Amino acid sequence: MGYYQLAVTLGALTAIGPLGVDMYLPALPTIAREFGASAAAVQVSLSIYFVGMAAGQAVYGPLSDRIGRRPTLCSGLVLFLVASIGCALSQRVETLIAFRLAQALGGCASLVIPRAIVRDYFDERDAVRMLSVLMLVFGLAPILAPLVGGQLLIYLGWRSIFWLHAGYAAFWLVVVVVWLGESLPADRRRRDPIAAVLAIYGRLLRDRTYMGYVLTGSLVFAGLLAYIAGSPFVFIELYNVPPERYGLFFGSNAIGIIGASQLNRWLAKRTDPRHVLSLVLPLSMAAGLVLLIDAYTGFGDFPGILVPLWFFVATHGFVSPNTTALAMTPHGSVAGSASALLGTLQFVLGATAGTLVGVLGDGTAVPFAAVIAACGVIAFITNLRTLPAYQRP
Repeated sequence: MGYYQLAVTLGALTAIGPLGVDMYLPALPTIAREFGASAAAVQVSLSIYFVGMAAGQAVYGPLSDRIGRRPTLCSGLVLFLVASIGCALSQRVETLIAFRLAQALGGCASLVIPRAIVRDYFDERDAVRMLSVLMLVFGLAPILAPLVGGQLLIYLGWRSIFWLHAGYAAFWLVVVVVWLGESLPADRRRRDPIAAVLAIYGRLLRDRTYMGYVLTGSLVFAGLLAYIAGSPFVFIELYNVPPERYGLFFGSNAIGIIGASQLNRWLAKRTDPRHVLSLVLPLSMAAGLVLLIDAYTGFGDFPGILVPLWFFVATHGFVSPNTTALAMTPHGSVAGSASALLGTLQFVLGATAGTLVGVLGDGTAVPFAAVIAACGVIAFITNLRTLPAYQRP
């Protein structure tokens, strides 16, 4: 498989997990009505997905280090496929929640394994470039998923969304089986017992540089998940955006991620990724603080929310490839575990941020903006503390 074919394949696989969130958002009220369930009960089916994404990654990483990338990825795709069919056939909200958990446990393999494959094949700078290409494909998911989900909801009903999930997983399962080679040769695989796997995680957690870059990227990602969790209420309920247009605003922010990731790919050939982070993270922080000020004062009305939000979300296209490459490059011998821990921490912080948006909700956009601003500020400080002393301002 060639370079760009590999990039498209890994990017499309990486998009499977998020597609399970973004395509499903427009259907939440309809599902609640059909099942006669409360909005809170249906919201659990979204929250449990984040829990599954966080928990499952911790298993897939070491497993891929032990048996190889491809069989581990295939097992996750099969579970996602079967669980998607279960979601489509669910007759009770409790059943849907259970299958959503299984869907997440399968879908998270497609987040862990592509990062490990990139580390298997590429060094630090080339990894940044490849991860930026992945972000291009990955970034299309938030643009297309709500729009596709909304149209499927109107014309074919909410169950068709999960049938499409199943079809998407089946297609890429065939691609993986037929065309994607194994990136981890048998002689490089680790046969570690559980105690040794836990020791690897312990060593990674104590690695100041690894954890610094992981937490920096995870905090910006947490701000992104806070945006995903809070934007339907803020856009539709507070600023009267018609539900059918929500996907357009949601997608416009994803365009920022795509543009940023491709500029980052160009920069990767010309400058150190640490320098890129030192330039971009102040923008994340500033965008979050402007968002909070505008939400608190009402300045700019809806554009006052949308513009700084666009800039904050766009910085994810710079931050994610660079922090991932910087965190994982020194840990090639345990790339699966390093990728798994990175992904688990991302979704733990992301689920926490999304939950805070709901818990702190007071009928205004201020809690939504405050959580995003806090993520930006703490990410900036964390990166500053992670940089070698000679690179600090």
